[in-house]
Amino acid sequence: MVKIFLLFTLLVSFSCAEDLLIKKIQNLINPATFTKDRAYIDTIFSQKKDFYSDDGRVDTIKVIKTLKDNGILNLFFKKPRDINISFKTQGAPLFFIKIMGDSLQNIGYYKYVTKESKFNDSEFVWKINLTSEYAADPIILSQELKKNNCKIVDVIRESETDWTYVVDIKNAKLDVSELEDGVEFKLKRSLYAYWLDVSNIDKIEVSSSARNDWYPYIAYYDKSLKLLKVMKIDAKKTNITLEMKEDTRYIKISDIYTLKNIKDDLVLKPTAK
Repeated sequence: MVKIFLLFTLLVSFSCAEDLLIKKIQNLINPATFTKDRAYIDTIFSQKKDFYSDDGRVDTIKVIKTLKDNGILNLFFKKPRDINISFKTQGAPLFFIKIMGDSLQNIGYYKYVTKESKFNDSEFVWKINLTSEYAADPIILSQELKKNNCKIVDVIRESETDWTYVVDIKNAKLDVSELEDGVEFKLKRSLYAYWLDVSNIDKIEVSSSARNDWYPYIAYYDKSLKLLKVMKIDAKKTNITLEMKEDTRYIKISDIYTLKNIKDDLVLKPTAK
């Protein structure tokens, strides 16, 4: 009797797991496509256990890649359309927006509008709108987020143009250069502020050439991008020394007025803690 019960339990568990996979596939493609390609879908997803992560979740990114590789999921439109994307996570909102903003920019999404941002019950939701000829590719976005030690744990297709991403950021870090003790580092001319990981650094000597008209702006942040301190010097500088507070993880180096003031490299000489 016990053996029969255990066998029944296993069969029910397998059936539920199978249902989760099928439901996720149905969520990602339109009903007409699912019906038309059902036999093909059953074939390419026949090894169902391969599409689950270690924690028992459906591996949505792997499912999407399989659907794309087999020509079942099409993310392109015939003409540009309004796209709404919601990002959900549990963690520091500013840190998350910084990571997502950089990742979106790196995959080509420069022009988007924030529609809503809210934080409740430890969950943060950031909703954006953009116009594009294709929906954001979950595979490419996932690869970009891996650089920040972030993981997409679920993708939900609300409609053809509305998508929701659930992102795990518990091990997140900024994808920026990490300064090393005694290793000189040069900041090349840029239109954007310089972000650096100074987690193992106590002091930085910064040198600016005479050709630069650098009016330093330095912001200090902790590991969750909580702003710790801002230093502004309204005078042209060729040399300054930056002291790191104990809980400083990142710094942002810029110019009070414009980064066009920096024509030559800024040379950094870090010293370890």
